[in-house]
Amino acid sequence: MREHLEDHSKKFLKHELIGLRVEVVESNNKFLKGISGTVVYETMKMIFIRTKSGAIKKVPKSICVFRFTLPDGTVLRVNGEVLYGRPEDRIKKRLKYW
Repeated sequence: MREHLEDHSKKFLKHELIGLRVEVVESNNKFLKGISGTVVYETMKMIFIRTKSGAIKKVPKSICVFRFTLPDGTVLRVNGEVLYGRPEDRIKKRLKYW
């Protein structure tokens, strides 16, 4: 199972975030912690999440830790600093470690 998760985590940065289920599990801002829903838009510094009530919340990547649920049901915990940057540039980014 560990290898399976490592495989997903390496591919995750090249994955499109829009449409994935997400939850903010940690944040420097206590009001952001617990926000969950579906990613509807992404910029260099922000993730836009549509909540269950239909509201769209803007969440900064740099101060949060996210829990993403992939389409196959795999759950990944991701530090937002790793996601920081333009989505199109993230695909080209090379990681030395995860």
